[in-house]
Amino acid sequence: MSFDVKTVELIAIGASVAANCHPCIQTHVNKGLKAGLTEEEIKEAIEVGRTVRSGAANSMDKLVSNPAELIANPAKSSGKCC
Repeated sequence: MSFDVKTVELIAIGASVAANCHPCIQTHVNKGLKAGLTEEEIKEAIEVGRTVRSGAANSMDKLVSNPAELIANPAKSSGKCC
C-alpha cells in the first residue's frame, strides 16, 4: 500500500509540528502546496501536530513534576534512550 503525495505531505506536516522541526515544516508545507494541498488541509494537519505535541508535552510535564519520584523509582526506566 502506498500513500499519495498529498497524504504523505499532510502526515509530514503534522509530524514536523509534533517534532518542533522548523526546517521540516517549511519544507513540507512547500511540498504540500506544490502537490495541491489547500490552505485548509495544511491548517488541519498543523492542528493535528499541535495536538500530538501538546499531549506529549503534558505527559512529560506530569512525569517531571515530581523529580523525587523519578529518583526514588529508577527501575521504571526502560534503560533505553532516544
